[in-house]
Amino acid sequence: MKILFMGTPDFAAGALEALIGAGHEIVAVVTQPDKPRGRSRELLPPPAKQCAMEHHIPVLQPRRIKAPEAIEELRRYPAEVYVVAAFGQILSQEILDIPGYGSLCIHASLLPRYRGASPIQHAIIDGEKVTGITIMQMDAGIDTGDILYKREIPIADTDNYETLGDKLMALGGEAIVEALSLLEQGKLVPEKQEDSLSCYASMIDKEMGRIDFAKSAVELDRLIRGLTPWPSAFTSCRGRQLKIWRAEAVEAEEEAAAPGKILRVDRDSVTVAAGKGALKLYELQLEGKKRMSAHDFLLGVKLQPGEMLGVNDL
Repeated sequence: MKILFMGTPDFAAGALEALIGAGHEIVAVVTQPDKPRGRSRELLPPPAKQCAMEHHIPVLQPRRIKAPEAIEELRRYPAEVYVVAAFGQILSQEILDIPGYGSLCIHASLLPRYRGASPIQHAIIDGEKVTGITIMQMDAGIDTGDILYKREIPIADTDNYETLGDKLMALGGEAIVEALSLLEQGKLVPEKQEDSLSCYASMIDKEMGRIDFAKSAVELDRLIRGLTPWPSAFTSCRGRQLKIWRAEAVEAEEEAAAPGKILRVDRDSVTVAAGKGALKLYELQLEGKKRMSAHDFLLGVKLQPGEMLGVNDL
């Protein structure tokens, strides 16, 4: 099929590669403008643009996709269908209706659950056991269009945002290729979403990563995994920010210990009391330092049982 593809991050680039590999003709890729990154603040292209350039596909980067001049540019690239994956801008109904087959979205949840910008993170944080990919016929609402196709995968107890994102990226590529084949054959049956079953996955911000040790260790483990590698979960240690990159919920060794109290310091871990249970920390990063294993961290920072984390939160 002739496809105009809209997407920005790695999740989108994975789907784009799958479509190219399946033999579809990508007439153009629409993505967000290049952004400054790293300490040098060098302008770097988003992953979807990098993929398009490698395959010599025209790239459009409108700052406002709904602007009349941007819509006119879209019309210069005739396509049978638009495929959208984590593009980052809301499309108007005028845009969605341009191609004959309309516009299909690759969404990283089992709709109607987790509509919105951050479905992968919220599914982990909320303790979901299953997630997946939904191919949706887009409308002017936020992830409210008809469901066309679904694929499920389990969420492992060790999955974080990065690992689950990689799995869903691969699954999204498979799902859109399968859905487009069924679309061409006239075998896709639209299914209305049940709004009463929906929930919204709001944008993630850095403040969400602040650890409240009064919560259960299980909740904190999910929070850490859901926010790794971005924006990361954090607390404070001796007046400095301490990021926690990997942890595990365990049984508390001390009854009724104050949340945030260090219960045990071992060679390769630090165990901290939570509201229920305890959190065993395996990978840490003190403000101004590199991310490192607990073993390496403890060589430089001599934590002691009885110390408190998060007392003077920043």
